[in-house]
Amino acid sequence: MLRVEAEFTSLEAKVAQFVGLCERLRAENITLRQQLASAQNDAKRLNEKIDGARARVEQLLSRIPE
Repeated sequence: MLRVEAEFTSLEAKVAQFVGLCERLRAENITLRQQLASAQNDAKRLNEKIDGARARVEQLLSRIPE
């Protein structure tokens, strides 16, 4: 009977460890999703700036006589 209780206690500890790992991974996943969304927004904003600068440079180049 003691062996069964020891195995149960061991299993219970492993399940608790697994649950803790799942909770940490879930929190990390949320953080990573937020960081990804922020990075995607930054990339979009930078691409818009690049497109605007490109348009201005092309406009300036078109005004230079050949």
